Amino acid sequence: MSVLDLRMTVNGEAVAETVEPRMTLVDFLRETLGLTGSHVGCEHGVCGACTVRLDGVIVRGCLTLAAQCDGATIETIEGVSDAGDIADLQDAFRTRNALQCGFCTPAMLLTAQELLAGGGTPGRDQIRAYLAGNYCRCTGYQAIVDAIESVAQARAKGARP
Repeated sequence: MSVLDLRMTVNGEAVAETVEPRMTLVDFLRETLGLTGSHVGCEHGVCGACTVRLDGVIVRGCLTLAAQCDGATIETIEGVSDAGDIADLQDAFRTRNALQCGFCTPAMLLTAQELLAGGGTPGRDQIRAYLAGNYCRCTGYQAIVDAIESVAQARAKGARP
């Protein structure tokens, strides 16, 4: 069995590990690095539970091989959360009961962060469209859209929701 040596930056820290060529990024993050915020769901890139940020762009960790990330910068929900970058989104999700079981929440937060980083104040239809690749089986999405909309409006006014 062949193995590959990888070097990457994960949540701001240099990582050097040896992996099997077919190991997915989400499995690498969860099993090798112990970063369990990204979840393994459908393993087909449809549910969005495995969402992480690769070189500044959200990707599906189940469709990305760890070997593809040699030299890359990876951000997970743990890193974004610890940095405080999404504190207002987390507060809004909690306040509006948009997290329920929590399985989809890390991906929803990363996706919402990417949407809001584009600037402006997205409307409810735009928020729904942007979240379309993330499944939630608990909330019915209404509370998630409410939370993201409240943060977008608050940021536009320079306040917290």
